Amino acid sequence: MYDLIIIGGGPAGLTAAVYAIRKRLNCLLISPDLGGKANARLHIEGVDTFNVVNGADLVRRFRNEVEYLDFTRLLEKVVGLKKAENRFIVTTANGKELEGRAVILATGADAVRLGVPGADRYFLHGVAYSTVSYAPLYIDKKVALVGAGALALRGAAELAEIVAELHLIAPTHGDLDTILGRKLRAAKHVTVWENWAPAAVQGDTVAHQLVIKSPEGQEQALDVDVIFVELGLKPHTELVAGWAELDSEGRVLINRACETSVPGLFAAGDVTNEPAEQVVIAIGDGAKAALSAYEYLLK
Repeated sequence: MYDLIIIGGGPAGLTAAVYAIRKRLNCLLISPDLGGKANARLHIEGVDTFNVVNGADLVRRFRNEVEYLDFTRLLEKVVGLKKAENRFIVTTANGKELEGRAVILATGADAVRLGVPGADRYFLHGVAYSTVSYAPLYIDKKVALVGAGALALRGAAELAEIVAELHLIAPTHGDLDTILGRKLRAAKHVTVWENWAPAAVQGDTVAHQLVIKSPEGQEQALDVDVIFVELGLKPHTELVAGWAELDSEGRVLINRACETSVPGLFAAGDVTNEPAEQVVIAIGDGAKAALSAYEYLLK
């Protein structure tokens, strides 16, 4: 029986594990890998990122500590989680059943990927999935953004403040009738391609062109420096669906102490309804969740 089981090895899970270890909790982190999305870094042609603070560097510090204490981690996928009276039962893909008095869910969320030819080939080489993370690196550049929802329009509004030219490809009408949508339509350096859909991504070593198609089949090639994709996030909440409270987007609802609707179950990072896709926020969540779990176990 563990004091605490942490599911997920991204920034939130790693931080939670380090804090739990420092509190002398008998804890176990279970994840297929260590680092999660923070291990991926966008390649930016012609930009020296040597002095740029990035998520991978921050997470590496926590990962190194967990790797050194190998008895605190299990590199497997969790396929089952259930509550049983005063404990939780965690099942891994290899059939292991582990018990813990408390659990921190830090399974993260994945961006909905662009499913057109060339999109996967140029992943992080001209095709990016986090405007909030990388927008400031494209001042005075030509940029395309794919998406029409609230997340996409927030990213487009941020880009519109700094880029020389912005193409907003909105496959549906989405949230274009909002204040942000109307503001983007009115900006002279922003072109809104409503009802046009991405058809292909092209380039050499990095992507330089997005081909889009109209409902009538007309094609247009846009020459850009980067293609941002903001089609939404898919939180990994399958383990708690049906017994922990989720919001309308399927994210785990937490309070300021990272407590969920289930006593003893905590959540941290992108899997929650906290602001998403920032490593420093996930790190803070992980620390809070571990400290809250510690207080719960004391009682």
